[in-house]
Amino acid sequence: MSETLPVTLPPAAEAALVQRLRERDETALSEFYDRYSAALYGVILRIVKKEEEAEDVLQEALIKIWNSFAGYDAGKGRLYTWVLNITRNLSIDKIRSRQHRVGNRTDGLDDSYAALTQAAPTTFRPEHIGLREITQQLIPEQREIIDLLYFEGFTQSEAAEQLNLPLGTVKTRARTAIKVLSKIIR
Repeated sequence: MSETLPVTLPPAAEAALVQRLRERDETALSEFYDRYSAALYGVILRIVKKEEEAEDVLQEALIKIWNSFAGYDAGKGRLYTWVLNITRNLSIDKIRSRQHRVGNRTDGLDDSYAALTQAAPTTFRPEHIGLREITQQLIPEQREIIDLLYFEGFTQSEAAEQLNLPLGTVKTRARTAIKVLSKIIR
């Protein structure tokens, strides 16, 4: 990041910067970046918590701001408020995304892999108990739900979204599949 400048500008200077941005002046974009990027990055980082993701969101935000600048209305608020809202919304979208949630679920596995393999008996291998084979006895709709929920780590809501089904349908199929599996295993 460049040197940090004060975020707020006097109204006349802000109006001039806005005008130059509307005219697609790339030097104005550079000035905008120098003035706002550090503050925006700080807001993003507080929301997404990871530097790499914060950098990605900042880049995405800057592109969105540049491409949608015609939509900025100075009569509705200051420039910083407008860009802050865009940035905050993109940050929230990022942490709500399935990719982010799945990535967070698997964080730390590399670090703890050695400890887990040492703690587990070397003779136990999950594939030996044949759970995948047992689920093949389910009807396809139930098997699909079980695969997503138990083998791929989806939540019921994520499975519903993935399969484009109502959440209640996913819950019912999962419950029915578990009842069928419990009878098979006994």
